[in-house]
Amino acid sequence: MKKRLCILSLALLGILMLAGCAAGVNPAVDVPDSEGESDGFWSGLWHGLISPITFIISLFSDNVNVYEVHNTGNWYDFGFMFGICMVFSGGAGGAARASKS
Repeated sequence: MKKRLCILSLALLGILMLAGCAAGVNPAVDVPDSEGESDGFWSGLWHGLISPITFIISLFSDNVNVYEVHNTGNWYDFGFMFGICMVFSGGAGGAARASKS
């Protein structure tokens, strides 16, 4: 009985921890910024490409953010993730070709 209760408690704790990591709604989607613009796919791609540099700068500056909240939604997200994949998957492709040789 104690073992079953312990497993149930751990499962519940795991579910709660995973729920805490879920992304929330972005209320600024499709809301223009102070200049009247919303970022789309190409801006998302660019932000994804420069994300490693932007992240380092954001640690030392309050004026730099890694992700633009005033965006067009899914297309910006797709571009952002595609840019991140382009940056971080370059070494994996080279390693795969080198191991075949």
